Amino acid sequence: MGTPDFAVPVLEALAAAGHDVVAAYCQPARPGGRRGRELVPSPVQVRAETLGIEVRTPVSFKASLPEGLAAREAFAALSADVAVVAAYGLILPRAVLEAPRLGCLNVHGSLLPRWRGAAPVQRAILAGDAETGVGIMQMEAGLDTGPVRLEGRTPIVGKTAGDLTSELSAMGARLMVEVLGDLDAYPARPQPEEGVTYAAKIDKVEARIDFERSAVEVERLVRAMNPAPGAWFEHAGERVKVLAADVLPFSFLGCEGLTVNGELTIGCGDGAIRPTLVQRAGRGVTSAEEMLRGFAIPSGTQL
Repeated sequence: MGTPDFAVPVLEALAAAGHDVVAAYCQPARPGGRRGRELVPSPVQVRAETLGIEVRTPVSFKASLPEGLAAREAFAALSADVAVVAAYGLILPRAVLEAPRLGCLNVHGSLLPRWRGAAPVQRAILAGDAETGVGIMQMEAGLDTGPVRLEGRTPIVGKTAGDLTSELSAMGARLMVEVLGDLDAYPARPQPEEGVTYAAKIDKVEARIDFERSAVEVERLVRAMNPAPGAWFEHAGERVKVLAADVLPFSFLGCEGLTVNGELTIGCGDGAIRPTLVQRAGRGVTSAEEMLRGFAIPSGTQL
């Protein structure tokens, strides 16, 4: 049960390990394409179909809705031994969680109980965490509150959300196969009661760069929003995404958001940043140096 790219390596690992994947559950196809008029299937649906796995795309499991009740009954009828969940996107009620003989196992992209919720990778970067990881959690009705069977760790320094998501996805796939190979060897351990934090879904308004913040915080924002939605500033009525930036040890008091030279060095609340990879609206990713050749942002510009 999963929808985005994060879940694809998990599906592939299960199939490669010889597990009988009786069905793949994912979110329904969404409008997309160049004009937003085509229905685009999720990455999990695309991969499952190439593997010859039945795909199911219920819109709900709520018992109060006829389609939700039907989805519950169809899921229970599979008589699955276990359900593997990775970034599915639908809330699973207790009836679904308890339908498989061994319950539901979730691949969660954080070191629980830190960063329960929808955006653990981005929140870990924004908070300046030194490391993060992935856990194989036995699901229960609470939000990411279930006991953990196995986890892996990795340092964060310098990595973007895209980098970490790919790394944790591959790590989670390996750990899930390991756990399923011998459940008794990995007993579920309750999460600590201390250290609980919640990773709220990323709101697009958070992606606008606030140069009143320190250069270190701005650089974290750049990495946390890469690849999507992309941290950005505005110049000449145009939005410019910043996909990578260097923190500079200079201090320009009273110059927050002001370009202090012709190389796009921008003053922050503490220190300065220099974007290195940027993207103008409707264009490809390029170096800041190349962008400035055709899109001048002179020294002294307030962003």
